[in-house]
Amino acid sequence: MILQNKYSLTTDQNRRLAIQNLTRLVYTNSRFEGLTTTLPQTQTIIDGLGVDGVSIDDINTIVQLKRGWQYIINDPEPLTFNKMKSINKIVALHDALEPGAIRTGSSQVVLAADATYTPEIPDETKEKEYFEDLMSKDISTTDKAMTLMYHNMRNQIFWDGNKRSATLAANKIMIDGGAGLLNVPLDKWGKWNELISDYYRTNKMERIKDWTYQNGIQGIDLDQKQRTQNNAEEQLNRVYAKKFLKENHFATNKSNISKMVKNIEIDRKNAK
Repeated sequence: MILQNKYSLTTDQNRRLAIQNLTRLVYTNSRFEGLTTTLPQTQTIIDGLGVDGVSIDDINTIVQLKRGWQYIINDPEPLTFNKMKSINKIVALHDALEPGAIRTGSSQVVLAADATYTPEIPDETKEKEYFEDLMSKDISTTDKAMTLMYHNMRNQIFWDGNKRSATLAANKIMIDGGAGLLNVPLDKWGKWNELISDYYRTNKMERIKDWTYQNGIQGIDLDQKQRTQNNAEEQLNRVYAKKFLKENHFATNKSNISKMVKNIEIDRKNAK
């Protein structure tokens, strides 16, 4: 399956899209750590306030996710391997043995049905080569982002915060390329957890990439938005045309309405 970009935004448009959805993005990403805070609670914490009943650890997770998103949104330069380490240093600041450092010890991931997956200890040189090779490939922004995200998740390249770091690194690529946002909705996490567990076991990425392409990419179709706006303006012009014809005792047939609509459109263009 060829994974072309679903959306075509400018970088600035994509940044604004991320800013507008910041709370929901943080809210979803916090579920990687098992947080149960509500969306309003997440917003309150992002606003810098405390919430009764939410632990300091959970508050720290949300605050660092907010800072991680702000980092990738505001950074004007493309993603690099070192920037991935900076992302991890932010989001895993209070969790990792060594935030921002490539893992040099063993790790284990709990999968569905209490199974476990033990990734190899990553080789930083090889991981950097993989990253640079992927970024140079002639494939879509969306394909690069998802491939990097799932590779980093499975390889567990950092001590902690790998899903959060991989998701933000992938979204940095998406934002810079104007391809929308990668964010699997919470109501689809049951299926996603099944697929990610299968991917960890088999190292076959295509199935989860195809599913994510269908279910986990969010954006705005600006062409569709413009078409909707144009249709609304046309309907409004037809209402004005009929009203004018009736008030001036002209026949409200299709031909007269069309001529009147054209005159209204010309008058509006001239007024602009």
